[in-house]
Order: sequence, then structure tokens, then C-alpha cells
Amino acid sequence: METLNLLKSGQLVGQKRLKLACGLTEFPMEILDLADSLEILDLSNNHLGTLPDAFGQLKKLRIAFFNNNQFEEFPAVLAACPNLSMVSFKGNQISHIQAEALSPTIRWLILTNNQIGTLPSSIGKLSTLQKLMLAGNQLTSLPEEMAGCQNLELIRLSANRLQGLPEWLFTLPRLSWLAYSGNPFCEAHTAASKSVRSLPTIDSVELEMGEILGQGASGVIYKGLWAAADISHSEAKEVAVKLFKGEITSDGSPLDEMQACIAAGDHPNLVTVLGKLSNYLDHSSDSKAGLVFSFISPDYTNLGGPPDLDTCTRDTYSAETSFTLPKILTITRGIASAVAHLHSHGIMHGDLYAHNILVNEAGASILGDFGAASFYDATNLVMRQALERLEVRAFGCLLEDLLDRCCEIDEAAPVFARLRRLQQDCMQSEPTVRPLFESICEVLAEIL
Repeated sequence: METLNLLKSGQLVGQKRLKLACGLTEFPMEILDLADSLEILDLSNNHLGTLPDAFGQLKKLRIAFFNNNQFEEFPAVLAACPNLSMVSFKGNQISHIQAEALSPTIRWLILTNNQIGTLPSSIGKLSTLQKLMLAGNQLTSLPEEMAGCQNLELIRLSANRLQGLPEWLFTLPRLSWLAYSGNPFCEAHTAASKSVRSLPTIDSVELEMGEILGQGASGVIYKGLWAAADISHSEAKEVAVKLFKGEITSDGSPLDEMQACIAAGDHPNLVTVLGKLSNYLDHSSDSKAGLVFSFISPDYTNLGGPPDLDTCTRDTYSAETSFTLPKILTITRGIASAVAHLHSHGIMHGDLYAHNILVNEAGASILGDFGAASFYDATNLVMRQALERLEVRAFGCLLEDLLDRCCEIDEAAPVFARLRRLQQDCMQSEPTVRPLFESICEVLAEIL
């Protein structure tokens, strides 16, 4: 309320950022007084349902958040903002998007958890679109015109009503991160995955929960002690316990994430699942589904940071981050092997990013976070190779990030050159000529 009062009094003129979350039911017209400066506007967590026609006066606006409001239609007036590059309407009731509502300048569009049944064909004109979040809607198909979104790199389609993935999706030259779990066409593959691996059930009374190790959209990870019924407390094992939330995330359903973790099986470069909590199938409001993982030593840290508002689809790194060639080789060998393992099990990770990889000083790596993972029929070689080659480009982006921060190029020029060629092969604009992970592993093994 204090910020709103400052806005109304004219004391915020010249501000580049504004955030208001104070139960607004109408758009404060005083925001337009910031038209000469405002670049980032966050009106999330209010009760807004419309924007005024004059909203287009915000000519410098680049980023706008309207999450958790009451919009039923995507405001067409947003197209009048000439510099708008990121728009988020997560958690509204949007069911309709007018053809002229989508600004051609948009790079990042978030429509997660709405009621959208169809997308306008005009979305294919968004030539700068890189990131599209559509999980938790009612889409039954995607318009063929979306093949024109040649810069699209990340798309989330989970928890919709899709009957399949369109062929043009696999022709997009830059698509690298795809999630589609929780659609009707996935049901058979998801059901089949449940019979692949059985995990022991761990009674929650055997767990002593400790500090929070991390949290994200799908749940919270705690440090824990697991003292099974047949051992003493002094022999209790350090573990990590992830308690999953029930709502749809930007990536999809937390329960689909759980199933992917279980079905992935064992691999030295994947997080190790020890068991599922005894209330795994109990969806009452008083309990949470959960998995128990092996505890990862604190000397492992995140390889990179998540994308920010500027990088959009690419990870972030501190200015001082650098890698030796031996460390780059160790990291990429481990991750390529892990992803090859996943695809052999009919699993697309969907979120192959440095911020989902833990590494130690020696370069030993562990890939985690299956929030965007999706199942497919691994015996269908056409589908497997098409999906795998999308993920190969994500691997290429990771390798590019590491090579760009290599601190010893001159000392080992031939090795660096071979890795750079591999990175470029993985990022070929024609998906069908990219190598598969089996070949990538072979190339990495040959480099000394």
C-alpha cells in the first residue's frame, strides 16, 4: 500500500521498475505518469481483469507480469507497447487470445495455468519468440503457423489435451528444451514406465527432517536422516527428501516429475532415488507425495545459474567463472552419458541446463531436476531420434557455455578445437544432421 500511495502522490516519476501487489481491482491510472521511464511492471497477485486502452502509452515497457489475477482474455492493448519483450499471465482464467493481441516483439510469453483451448494463427508471426510457457491449459492442437517461430528455443506443453506432437515442431532450427508430459498421447508411455522399476516404500516415521536444501516450483528439498526400522539411530543414513507440491508448475505436473525420477534408473551421473514416501498415493491436503534421494556432498555446487530476464533461455554465470579443459571434458562426458541413458529408457529430460547440474572441483557431475521430463516409446526410432536431437542442441548450448569460459585455450588448442566442432555439430540448424548422444559419447571418449 505504501508503494501505491507514493505512486498516487507522484513521487515515483522517473522509476524504471514498479511492483504493486495490494488487492488491486482496477488498474491505477497513475502508472501512466511513468510512461517516459517505466521498463518493468509487476502487477501480480491482485484482482485485475482488464487493462485500460491508454496502457499503450507505456512505450518503454519491456517486461510485464500479471500473474495470479482474474484476466479471462489476453489484453489486446499490450500489442501497442512497441518494446514489450516479456509478458506473463500465469495463473489467470484466460480462455481467448485475439489474433492482433500478440506483439511481434515478444521474446518470452508465459501463459501457464489458464484455460486456453486454441492459439491464434498469428502466433506464427512472432519471429523473435524464444520461450513459450503453455503448461496447464486446454490445448488440443497447435497451429501449423507456429512453424514460423524460427527462434523458438524452449516450449512447455505439459498438462494440456494434445493428441500428439506436430511434425513441424521437430524442424524448428533452435528448439532445445521441450516438455509435454500429462497430455492424452503420453498416457500409455507413462503407464508403461510404472512397470519398469519398483522402488521400496519408506515410512515417513523413519525419517528425521532437517534443514531446507533447496526449493523450486515443484517442491521443497530437505536434508534428512533415514533410520530404517531394522537399524539403530546411530546407523541412520543422510538423505535428501523432496516433498512435491500438487499444483501445476511452469514445467508440468509434479507427479509426472516423480515418475520420471523413478523410471530413470541408476546411473553415476544422475541423482539416486532410494525410495518413495509411504503416502506417495495419498493426495489429501494434509500430506504430500515425496521421494527420498541419496544425499549429495556439499562439495558439489550448481554448475551455473538459471536464465534471467535478459538471457531468456540461456544460463547465467558469475563474471569470474572459468573451466579448465580437463574439467570440461569430465563434466560433458558424464552428462552426455547420463542423457544417453535417459533416452535409452524413453525419457526426455527437457531441462538440460547447467543450473540443473551439480559438479565438484574435479568435474564429477550429477544431473537432477526432472520437472520437465517426458516419456516416449524408445522402440519408435523415428520419434526417439527426433526428440533426442532436440536435446542434443541443449547439450550443445551447455558445451558452448563451458568452452566460452575455458581458461586454457592456448595450452591445448587441438582438444579445444575438437570440442568446439562437436559443439557446433550439436547446434546445427538442421536437426536431422545433429549427432545422437551415443556418437557424442564416443567423440568425447576419444579426446585425450
